[in-house]
Amino acid sequence: MTATRVLVLNSGSSSVKYQLLDMRDSTRLAVGLVERIGEQSSRLRHTPLTDGSEARERTGPIADHAAALKAVAEELAKDGLGLDSPELAAIGHRVVHGGQSFTEPTVIDDIVLAEIERLIPVAPLHNPANLTGIRTAQALRPDLPQVAVFDTAFHTTMPESAARYAIDVETADAHRVRRYGFHGTSHAYVSRATATLLGRAPEDVNVIVLHLGNGASASAVRGGRCVDTSMGLTPLEGLVMGTRSGDMDPAVIFHLMRVGGMSTDDIDTLLNKKSGLIGLCGDNDMREITRRIDEGDERAKLAFDIYIHRLKKYIGAYCAVLGRVDAIAFTAGVGENAARVREAALAGLEPLGPAVDADLNAVRGDEPRLISPAGARVAVAVVPTDEELEIAAQTYALVDR
Repeated sequence: MTATRVLVLNSGSSSVKYQLLDMRDSTRLAVGLVERIGEQSSRLRHTPLTDGSEARERTGPIADHAAALKAVAEELAKDGLGLDSPELAAIGHRVVHGGQSFTEPTVIDDIVLAEIERLIPVAPLHNPANLTGIRTAQALRPDLPQVAVFDTAFHTTMPESAARYAIDVETADAHRVRRYGFHGTSHAYVSRATATLLGRAPEDVNVIVLHLGNGASASAVRGGRCVDTSMGLTPLEGLVMGTRSGDMDPAVIFHLMRVGGMSTDDIDTLLNKKSGLIGLCGDNDMREITRRIDEGDERAKLAFDIYIHRLKKYIGAYCAVLGRVDAIAFTAGVGENAARVREAALAGLEPLGPAVDADLNAVRGDEPRLISPAGARVAVAVVPTDEELEIAAQTYALVDR
């Protein structure tokens, strides 16, 4: 029997998201989430998708990632999808930061693990959790290929003119300071799916991808290759996000230290967890913000306007970077569901080519779709992202060959 299944693991500091897919036809067999690992109130929610069974939930303490993955394996086994199945070809792991070392999916060995660990200083919140998930999965199935798919890999095609900051080169190189970009699996999937939607090959299409969730990033993709992206050394740079500030004068940090008496940890918390939409108006849910705007809330309106202003600046900048733009694609939670955001982001940019049809924009759906009027010089698309499928596809392609 040919092994065609891939288990995708996304290990966070206190959670594990997972999906099991059959890559013969990209069918999802099961999905689930373990959260609050290490607490008394841990919870595992597992949904089998093969026979219409209802979701199952278990609560109670799950001590660590090893216990979490053991529990996941038990739930999968109940559905006849156990990790000991000969049909399981590989386990694919989302790894947030691959630096310059990893430009494509990579079979994990001791050298790869050491490099992921070496990159912890530039991804202190994510890489340690990713490593924990990998090592736990290796202990469960030491005989099975484990593949790392890196958030940063898609952006490694950026030219040096886009990737380098204008600081002393020796200092930058000594401390690996450069723009890496994130959400790469999403940008890769959506740019390719947008080309398919247009009936064209990815290498023939220039796309601006707008991944708008609680974390948000933009990318300029020329012929299937990223040439610029909004996030930088960390996911803090770029667009206004749910709790992150995005672009800001770096001297604000010095000012807050000297005048505000804030520590580096205080400022880190401020910019990553207490800024963006939540810092501006107290909410980071775009649905709640638009509800408040409709009720006349001025703080919510200002937060929305700042969010849109930054987004519009990046769209215009990436039109300039690409020269020719064939499509602008909205994706992720806000991008896929907030019609008002899509309309506002492109309002006034009609001279650059994009246009939004109000009726098409109002339609909700789970499939990729165009929301621009027929004949628009730049197509506007809503493309639901599928990072798990992208990770599974890259993992399977690697082990299959």
